[in-house]
Amino acid sequence: MPLDPASHALMDELSADGGPPPSELTAPILRLGDMVLAGFSGPGPEVGAVTDLRLDAADGTFRIRVIRPTSTPESIVVYYHGGGWVLGDIDLQYDHMARELANAARSTVVLVNYRKAPEHRFPTALEDSWTALTWVAQHADDLAPAGVPLVVAGDSAGGNLAAVMTLRARDRGGPHLAHQVLIYPVTDCRTDRLSFLEPDNQLFLDRDTIVWLWDQYLPDEQARTQPEASPLRAASHANLPPALVYLAAYDPLHDDGLAYAGALRAAGVPVRVEVAETQMHGFFQMAGILPGYEAGIRLVSEHLTTSLSRPTKEPTRG
Repeated sequence: MPLDPASHALMDELSADGGPPPSELTAPILRLGDMVLAGFSGPGPEVGAVTDLRLDAADGTFRIRVIRPTSTPESIVVYYHGGGWVLGDIDLQYDHMARELANAARSTVVLVNYRKAPEHRFPTALEDSWTALTWVAQHADDLAPAGVPLVVAGDSAGGNLAAVMTLRARDRGGPHLAHQVLIYPVTDCRTDRLSFLEPDNQLFLDRDTIVWLWDQYLPDEQARTQPEASPLRAASHANLPPALVYLAAYDPLHDDGLAYAGALRAAGVPVRVEVAETQMHGFFQMAGILPGYEAGIRLVSEHLTTSLSRPTKEPTRG
């Protein structure tokens, strides 16, 4: 199926100024683009409550945002936003997205504003993500009714962080995670899979930008092969929580996500793979911009409410 017309129009608008590619710009300049897209999206819907908190890390602090739905929460979703570990912010498009997800999935959504590269390189984002997850687990009864399932979710680089959180939670004996939602995740440091090289996929995110983002996050190429940077390379994917892997057809990262879904399945993890056939990378943050966004929120929300209503067996730790 062809790329949808709204995505074509957005790419035409973003490229109209004829400026240099993202890989030739600096992180502070690129971050201005987050504000532009947030202006297109506008504010999110009303929710039950919003609370901003600051958590302590070993070498600083970072923020989280707790968004409660208008209904009684039936789950808690810890959400790690995308942006190549360099871009993205919980005050902009992801606030809009999280509000819609909270109401639609009847879930308390916790957005994690992990610190960004290149100012804060690997493993800072990873450690902030873990600190946030363990804090949420410790305070779960304050965030939702006692005993509701705990989920990790994220898109792109945030999907990478969410996947690594499941590995850590398994290997460190908790917290218990009921599900994982990985939206076009980065799962490996390789950039030579077919979807990376496909000309039609070089749109909102292209291969050159992915290489540049890795350089900002973790310059040591050999270190990128460790499972906490490339979760596809974990020695085992057994005993991880059930997964929704949600991909975009026009995305360099498509094959990354497909490979990770295959690794989970091979290890006996229940996996649902969905592909947004007419969408490009980034559609899940494009509130009010791309029609794929509304369909994406609906798919993820319905999947969570259906999947989490079924009893789940706590996985064996290993």
